[in-house]
Amino acid sequence: MSAAPNPSLRQHMQRLAAEGIDVVRVTYPDLIGVDRARDVLLDHLPSACDHGLAFCRAVYHTSPQGEVVPVSGGLDAGLPDITVRPDLDSLVPLPWEPGVVSCLADATDPATSLPAPESPRDLLRSVLARCAEHGLRPVVGPELEYFLCDEDPASPSGWKRYAGTTGAVYTAGLRADGDNHLLRTLRLLRDMNIGVTSGNHEFDGGQFEINLTHSEALSAADRAFRFKSAIKELARKEGKLATFMAKPFNGAGGSGFHLHLSCESADEEGAGNAFDDPTGPYGLSATARHAVAGLLTHAPALAALANPTVNSYKRFGPDTLAPWLIDWGLDNRSAMVRIPPERGSGARLELRLGDASANPYLLIAGTIAAALLGVTAGEEPPAPLEGYGYDTARAAELPMSLPAALDALEADTELTEVLGKDFTASFLSYKRNETERFQRHVTDWEFTEYAYHL
Repeated sequence: MSAAPNPSLRQHMQRLAAEGIDVVRVTYPDLIGVDRARDVLLDHLPSACDHGLAFCRAVYHTSPQGEVVPVSGGLDAGLPDITVRPDLDSLVPLPWEPGVVSCLADATDPATSLPAPESPRDLLRSVLARCAEHGLRPVVGPELEYFLCDEDPASPSGWKRYAGTTGAVYTAGLRADGDNHLLRTLRLLRDMNIGVTSGNHEFDGGQFEINLTHSEALSAADRAFRFKSAIKELARKEGKLATFMAKPFNGAGGSGFHLHLSCESADEEGAGNAFDDPTGPYGLSATARHAVAGLLTHAPALAALANPTVNSYKRFGPDTLAPWLIDWGLDNRSAMVRIPPERGSGARLELRLGDASANPYLLIAGTIAAALLGVTAGEEPPAPLEGYGYDTARAAELPMSLPAALDALEADTELTEVLGKDFTASFLSYKRNETERFQRHVTDWEFTEYAYHL
């Protein structure tokens, strides 16, 4: 333990000890948004803050199955360290873990003391700094869906949907949630203080959506990251599986990760919502319309961050209610970018492109970067979609596979310049390895389709 912790750290430790806390779970997001963490005994928190915690940088390059992907700066560099330091301003309780609080952390390269190139949290910070240069402060409201599953030894995957009730769309209570999962989860998340407001059973059996408040963009990403981690941890505690996979079941729809985005003017004291203009077309300011144009222009590249897995693209297609065409509309849920009806302080856009598997930091950073590029370009969007969308005669298609989206990201030099060369190179290498591994893998579908007859 450090002999003389700084006054702020001492105050945190005294408060935590008085609350019966003896462990601080220090956590940070990896490249795909999975939480990496270490439990630190409270007495040793000063050392973790002063010297940092050493993690292998290749944790950013590790697949969900534990394989270290050959990304520059990892295996080729001899598996060097990153240094992870707790962000004590981010302490929150874990109501289901007595004596434990969670603390976000920042990762740096010990050789340079600069942020680790793959750090999602720092990528978002860099994009927000670009916005500040243009007098804009993004505000984000995340909406996430997920499926809850029960163990099923008879299933090839070992899991089945928690509830198969059909038609219980946008409901609460026992009709589609016999074990009261939603009610119990809402109360625990409330006590975690991450801005959870409400929830309901979603479109398909065993699917839920829980809403988070809107806030400044980094806070929104932090809370969405913690929300996903908490949902999965609470399910594990009850012997269940909560998955944010884009489309886990053939007989059901996918899970979305929608973002509500607005901007406040950061350069004028007392200025309001920069997206609102009662005198502008559709009641939107030029800033808002240019942001929409930016999202449409950079949508193919943005798909790589918003729909980041091989599975993501099985959520797309006709009659899926997922946005697979590049368009926008006024209060039109069949469009990729929807403008909700509120104006004034509520003026905003809703990007419906993302699926629930997206890393919150990367999705929010990419969305804001694309919108900012639209603002700086100053272009107007085309006429908004009218009526039901999904008509290829009226709008271009998004990439329909992960390889195509990765190619679009690499080709979009405007967007990758904002995201950064080092991050983009690591992300593309990591994700292209994922597609290569999938293309070599023999699936159950292939065996069922071909083995008997061929």
